[in-house]
Amino acid sequence: MMRMQIQLTHDIAEFSSRAKAFLAQRLERNVMATLSELMLSMGPGPGAEQPIYALGVDQTGVTVAAALRTPPRHMIASGFVETEHTGQLMAAWLEVDPGLSGVSAAPAEAASLIRAWTELTGGETALDFSEALHELETVIAPTRMPPGSLRHATSAEEDLLVQWSIEFTAETGFGDRAGAELSAKRTLAAGRSYVWDDHGPVTMVGHASRFADVNRVGPVYTPAQQRGHGYASAAVAALSQQLLDEGARRCMLFTDLANPTSNKIYEAVGYRRFADWEEHSFLPRSAT
Repeated sequence: MMRMQIQLTHDIAEFSSRAKAFLAQRLERNVMATLSELMLSMGPGPGAEQPIYALGVDQTGVTVAAALRTPPRHMIASGFVETEHTGQLMAAWLEVDPGLSGVSAAPAEAASLIRAWTELTGGETALDFSEALHELETVIAPTRMPPGSLRHATSAEEDLLVQWSIEFTAETGFGDRAGAELSAKRTLAAGRSYVWDDHGPVTMVGHASRFADVNRVGPVYTPAQQRGHGYASAAVAALSQQLLDEGARRCMLFTDLANPTSNKIYEAVGYRRFADWEEHSFLPRSAT
């Protein structure tokens, strides 16, 4: 078994520099990569708790695993699979973050991290949701194009995008209200928010910053009264093509496995499932 040293830090510059090559190796690490870039450029946001970062380093000093947490969200981790390594990570992490709320990782890694946490705390866990990761290299144009077109969202639409982001969070359970509001404002300010416009905005779609020639698309949200017209499919196809035209080698997105509609419509425009992802909440002994 490879020996690993766990190093925890609050220094985003150190984490970003030392983890960059590791995070670029796999698409599953894209969220961690873009989150670390966001923290490096903009910080965690007003009033937010200090993020925590972890590096798993081999005997030569090369980063072979990484984790981060931007409270109140769960830890995101990759590269920690072996029982010994996950035990090391959890023991070190709980010393500085005893209120760790959960874990977000690929299924095998999530299972290993959960075992380590439960052995150390005696608590229980609950599956929040299961997701599929999809990638795209070539867009397939929708067979039924709705009226309207994709355009950049404007600053005058900030309140609408915040409202839709909060509704998206409430429907899906991904994140919280404060995080949804902050993310919507930051994405708009960065010029990465779009709407499908059919006599006014009917769908929103955004994307994360490009990392390792990959753009992650999302969130995608159509209010209930506008659904069934193909707006989301058209918006995702148009934005994905635009990102490819601008230099991305691939696009990727997450879908909720409990929502067969979203999985179907993204497959229809060229996205192909390549991995799974899970999010689990930790329930301390005192709360059970």
